[in-house]
Amino acid sequence: MSGNQAITILDIFKILRKRWLFVVFGPLIIGVSALGFSFMITPKYTASAQIMIPQTQSTASALLGSLGGLAGAAGGAIPGLKNPADQWIGLMRSRTVGDALVDRFSLLDRYKRVHRFEAREQLSIQTSISSGKDSLIDISVEDVDPKVAAEMTTAYIEELQKLSKSLAVSEAAQRRLFFQKQLEEAKEQLLAAELALQRGGVSEQALMASPETAVGTVARLKAQITAAEVQISVMSGSMTENNALLQASRRELDSLRAQLARVDRPTSSSGASKDIRANEASGDAYIARLRNFKYYETLFELMARQYELARADEAKDGALIQVVDPAQIPEWKSSPKRGIIAVMSTLSGLIACVAAVLIWHQYKESRRVSAG
Repeated sequence: MSGNQAITILDIFKILRKRWLFVVFGPLIIGVSALGFSFMITPKYTASAQIMIPQTQSTASALLGSLGGLAGAAGGAIPGLKNPADQWIGLMRSRTVGDALVDRFSLLDRYKRVHRFEAREQLSIQTSISSGKDSLIDISVEDVDPKVAAEMTTAYIEELQKLSKSLAVSEAAQRRLFFQKQLEEAKEQLLAAELALQRGGVSEQALMASPETAVGTVARLKAQITAAEVQISVMSGSMTENNALLQASRRELDSLRAQLARVDRPTSSSGASKDIRANEASGDAYIARLRNFKYYETLFELMARQYELARADEAKDGALIQVVDPAQIPEWKSSPKRGIIAVMSTLSGLIACVAAVLIWHQYKESRRVSAG
């Protein structure tokens, strides 16, 4: 073959047949050598566990249930919630849990690291945490000691339980303090509205105007607006903006505000006499005081319910994490996979040997052509 001729498959076969000993035994030697070196690698074992995220009623759902009225539109279920498993996986990958395992298993010495962040990074490499469509979370930890691998997998669950309890108490305590302050303010406003109502008395014009019906309508609309605003605030923290239920709640809030704007309008008295206007002004003032009293009364009841809900959450010990499959000491190593190493090394060696034979043949041909 000359240097400018294309090499066919038959030519390649002839070239390889001349060097068949090298092509056959070269990859075998490489594969056997790789298999031998694999026995020098320290075997590692992987322990795994599976947990189920808490299925208790969420704070958002409980808060909506305390509102009544508009909360019933949710039908007791809130579709479109963000995946809660991601939050629990994030907690297990947090620095708090990582540092707890670093201290618990002396990972600085075990991984031969100087800094804590290096030990956490190595722990993260040897740890796998994931969840599927079934919302179950799988935890796997790899280590040279099968017993330690199982203990570290179990430690992840234990540290997650500790962290979830502390976070639950902290979050509930913050909500309790917030609603406690709101409850105190609502109580002061209710007392002030009650005193203003008592000082104003009941005028004849106010009785003729039958304020209870009008005041009840306005107070009910304002209470529903307050409930809708709280509902949207809660839903925004757990739903995406394009959620159908969240958008429907926003439209409902706009509708309630429009109704309130139509109902709560000042009446015109341009054609009345001075005495009649004075009586109407007195009646309007009483109606306004009564309406404020009804509003603050409703607001006080709303804040009281939410305050009691926050107190109940604070009294809990945190969400219960259920272990579906506890971690067990692995009976067989997970790495190195010696069979795969030997096969892949042999195939790589075959490719390398074939390439070496062809390159050497091409080199010899080019030398021969240039010499001739």
